[in-house]
Amino acid sequence: MKILILSAATGGGHLRASHAIEDYILRNSAGNNVTVVDALKSINTVLDKTVCDGYHFLATKTPKIFGQLYKKTNEESVLSSLVTRFSNVFSLKLMPVLEEQKADVIISTHPFATEMISYLKGKGLVKAPLICLMTDYGPHRAWIAPNVDAYIVSTEDMIPEMKEMGVDENKIYPFGIPVGDVFFNSGDKPSLLKKFGMDTDKPTILIMAGSFGVTNIMKIYKRLVQVPTAFQIIVITGKNKKLFEAFTPVIEDSPKKTKLVFFTNEVENYMHASDLIITKPGGLTVSEALACNIPLAVFDAIPGQEEDNANFLLSHKMAVRLEKGADAGEIINSLIENNKKLEEMRSSCKSFDKSQSSKNIFSLINELCDKNQSV
Repeated sequence: MKILILSAATGGGHLRASHAIEDYILRNSAGNNVTVVDALKSINTVLDKTVCDGYHFLATKTPKIFGQLYKKTNEESVLSSLVTRFSNVFSLKLMPVLEEQKADVIISTHPFATEMISYLKGKGLVKAPLICLMTDYGPHRAWIAPNVDAYIVSTEDMIPEMKEMGVDENKIYPFGIPVGDVFFNSGDKPSLLKKFGMDTDKPTILIMAGSFGVTNIMKIYKRLVQVPTAFQIIVITGKNKKLFEAFTPVIEDSPKKTKLVFFTNEVENYMHASDLIITKPGGLTVSEALACNIPLAVFDAIPGQEEDNANFLLSHKMAVRLEKGADAGEIINSLIENNKKLEEMRSSCKSFDKSQSSKNIFSLINELCDKNQSV
């Protein structure tokens, strides 16, 4: 069986979900071919850069405008129809990739790719089943297209709203967003803390600073280290060199033991070693944290999908929110001191079990492929 996964690099989550599925299939089956393709890059590198840079600019520099666009395109409006037309115009440029791959099943982890393949299916140019994998915790109309055979969503909570958008409930599968198995396989916490040079007898807070900005996360850190309660901190800046360099001198003078990490390939181990994660609520980061059963404190949610993600976590008592202007130190301190509340949050994370996501997705792939071949 040949499986094509179409994604895009507007945020890292779409590609991480794609590779999680790819990895699972290749490790758990024989004779299947899986290819992950960045749909925008394959069409045109200038288009890809324009869309990705535009997304990053709006999300980081003008989040209010981004939120308004997100809301407007989630309605039946001129703007949402323009987005559809944009996708349709470029869809034919995907044909060389599709003809080369000759896939039995196509999975899309990005709304643009979903719209494009749906359009091509409607024109009779694509016969393979189309699975749309939505990578956030709230539905958006940009993901919804007429020729999708199945929608994989992160939570059952999304089903009613998707039905209101006209999606057949029988096509919605709340399997969860796929993440690597390593996030579900918890390591030995004391051993991990020793490995990272941290104390084994103190609560550990993990800060995932990511690629967005310096100011707000630095304010949170500086307030945290003033808290008298004993705990230690791990800060992962990812590939954000500016943020890493900003943290370096601050951590040298910090009253709290802090480990500063640039890019790492073992995020899952840092999560398993921690008691609480402070992060922006991106869909994949949230999913990875929940897989590790680690409660979250979320900040700087971009209006739109990250706000949806944050609201999902808060409504299910898996997270607290660090609002702008709120005392982050006081909020975190109350969690560390009130271990009962932290354990209740951890229990809520455990109850949201999506450990079978990739397995269920692979079963669905086989089911749709068999059904399509028998027609």
